[in-house]
Amino acid sequence: MGLIVQKYGGSSVADAEGLKRVASRIVATKKAGHQVVVVVSAMGDTTDELIDLAKEVSPIPNGRELDMLLTAGERISMALLAMAIANLGHEARSFTGSQAGIITTSTHGKARVIDVAPSRITEALKEGAIAIVAGFQGVSQDTNDITTLGRGGSDTTAVALAAALEADVCEIYTDVDGVFSADPRIVPTARKLKTVTYEEMLELAATGAKVLHLRCVEYARRFDLPIHVRSSFSNREGTWVVKDHPEGGEMEQAIISGIAHDKSEAKITIVGVPDRTGVAARIFQSIADADINVDMIVQNVSAAATGLTDISFTLPKSEGANATAVLKKIQGEVGFQSIQYDDQIGKISLVGAGMRSHPGVTATFFASLADAGVNIEMISTSEIRISIVCRINDLEKGVKAAHTAFDLDSEQVEAVVYGGSGR
Repeated sequence: MGLIVQKYGGSSVADAEGLKRVASRIVATKKAGHQVVVVVSAMGDTTDELIDLAKEVSPIPNGRELDMLLTAGERISMALLAMAIANLGHEARSFTGSQAGIITTSTHGKARVIDVAPSRITEALKEGAIAIVAGFQGVSQDTNDITTLGRGGSDTTAVALAAALEADVCEIYTDVDGVFSADPRIVPTARKLKTVTYEEMLELAATGAKVLHLRCVEYARRFDLPIHVRSSFSNREGTWVVKDHPEGGEMEQAIISGIAHDKSEAKITIVGVPDRTGVAARIFQSIADADINVDMIVQNVSAAATGLTDISFTLPKSEGANATAVLKKIQGEVGFQSIQYDDQIGKISLVGAGMRSHPGVTATFFASLADAGVNIEMISTSEIRISIVCRINDLEKGVKAAHTAFDLDSEQVEAVVYGGSGR
């Protein structure tokens, strides 16, 4: 008998039929002799609908109350799923994030998990019940207020619980059959990966691949917990996210594992920055103090005549107005001339452990983009990743061109997207 944690996204539990289908899969796992813990997201687009409703009531909803509102979506899912399982003759108990022992920081809207104390889950399992946990939520250690973990937080809930319970595997069920070499919505010939390493998945998740949340992969790597990404709409084996590719695995010799893209970022350019010690530190400290994550950074060589330079960086579009306001507050102190904001950009990223030992990857990537008529505005690299920024209108043709250039197109049946957004 093993312990399996399963997570089902909003598209998997979007309606009553979806809930019944998921309940049948859970019961089948239980009948196979396993203990089962299930983490569920809100049904379909419930979270977006609740956010829209909140904004109709208040243009800037209070963070505490917004979290209280948004967590209702997962509570609805968990209760209905427990009822569906009971209808199949098995006991299921539903738990909110706080009841499940998910302890977080106190930052509303993007709290981080700092501890998991799943005593009630353990008790339910010992008594033979299936535990159903509301994803995306927890309780603040400092204030005891309900918190949410941000977009994709149900993935993190599932992996954190799996690690705390010492589960054998965490199964992340979505609406595609696994992790693909590119988003199958853009590249229908994308190839399903049999395995992908934590290192590669971290880069893919950080650069826009939506199938797994970045923090859940970090958590899994820390505890060496295998993740199985698969579809709730089929019984096919999915993609295993593990420490290393298995010996002799088909992906071991691959240069590029996948291509990720991101349409959610914007670019800020600070024009006419004095080129002196400490100025960049002051700029980015103010951004950090506002709890804004920065991605790519480019600083131009200063002009000899003026001693001024330009600094550009990318960040989430949702933080654009906040970052611009923060920078304007320090404009007099720093002495830069102006701020330019651009939200019509896209990011394309190549990811693969194989590029460490294969020269020419950058040249092939850039040549494929040039042939497709895609102009590169910014470049960023890591040991196993190359990212570029381009116009958002050029994003999809750039992804397709790079995918073909690295021979990632599958010769088999096109990838199936069963519905929803991939979560």
